[in-house]
Amino acid sequence: MLKIGILGLGEGRSTMSAALGSDKLELKMVCDRSQDVCKHRAKEFDFHSYTTEYQDMLNDAEIDLIAIYTPDHLHAEHVKQALLAGKHVVCTKPFIDDLKDANELISLAESTGKKVFVGQSSRFFEPAKRQRKDFEAGLIGDLITIEAEYHADHRWFLEKPWALEPAFKWLYGGLSHPVDFVRWYLPNVEEVMGYGMISSNGKKAGLKNEDTMHFIFKATDGRIARVSGAYTGPTQPAQRDSGMSTILRGTEGASQADYHELRYAVTDKTGEEKIIHWGDATLKHYFRFEGQSHHAGEYQNYLEYVADCLETEQTPYPDVKEGIGTVALLQAMDRTLKTGAPVKVADILAEYNITAETLKA
Repeated sequence: MLKIGILGLGEGRSTMSAALGSDKLELKMVCDRSQDVCKHRAKEFDFHSYTTEYQDMLNDAEIDLIAIYTPDHLHAEHVKQALLAGKHVVCTKPFIDDLKDANELISLAESTGKKVFVGQSSRFFEPAKRQRKDFEAGLIGDLITIEAEYHADHRWFLEKPWALEPAFKWLYGGLSHPVDFVRWYLPNVEEVMGYGMISSNGKKAGLKNEDTMHFIFKATDGRIARVSGAYTGPTQPAQRDSGMSTILRGTEGASQADYHELRYAVTDKTGEEKIIHWGDATLKHYFRFEGQSHHAGEYQNYLEYVADCLETEQTPYPDVKEGIGTVALLQAMDRTLKTGAPVKVADILAEYNITAETLKA
């Protein structure tokens, strides 16, 4: 059984639930720099092997895998330390916040022989899993285009001082989900063009970066895709519209996966149309705490996927290279917002001496 340690017990709360609920993982130790947070989680889960020192987990020879849920700017250093300590790594998205660390992390993963998995949790939600399974089975034929969006009424963010800082960008915190879906189906995006704005609600609150954005991607084979996000206005009822949706349009059919709703629709190559809803048992697997702002079920799904891959000596995806490719695309999106001109992903990579060859599987 894979022995896991968890770093960062805010978002890592879901991972604790996931590990404790799995028969493929053994939770060995958790860590947070806040003693109070550690004590709170110990009481919540009746799990008392905690520390405030990351080095304690790194030094524990029994721990096979470290799952990292710290702030974005700390990911690179925490991943590096885990690899040097001989641990496999799960790191929440976005993988890193600065591509200057990319080559070193790729080299470390290769030299240590340890696997790095990027926790793009939305891939492991039930409708997204079904959509991928149907696509790989050829139910909609060859992919023509993909449309992915993440729209949410996050006006409550505008009351948080940290959300009004220049460093806060919905581009990375929100659009990283639909962007990952695009790269899952259309991995060779070479150019992006997009526009963004700060809504009147955002301006009134003092927001510094765009809260409303639309992008078009172009892949090396000429196919195109669309991504959009809007975060500071009301949304439609869930029965009509989901916060996050991914639509695949194929040569013989189409499909749509919705989140947070356990809802999936497909028109397959026979012309059959169906909508699938999952029941209470599945709902309880995914959403275990208050509301739907956590990811325990998705995390359990991906941790068990990682465990299976490690047992069979396979690479779990998205891996370190795919994670870096997604960060490069997000940075290209950030730049097109500033310049109002198309941006090539290769140009972003070149600035950090990262070649396309380096990112090949």
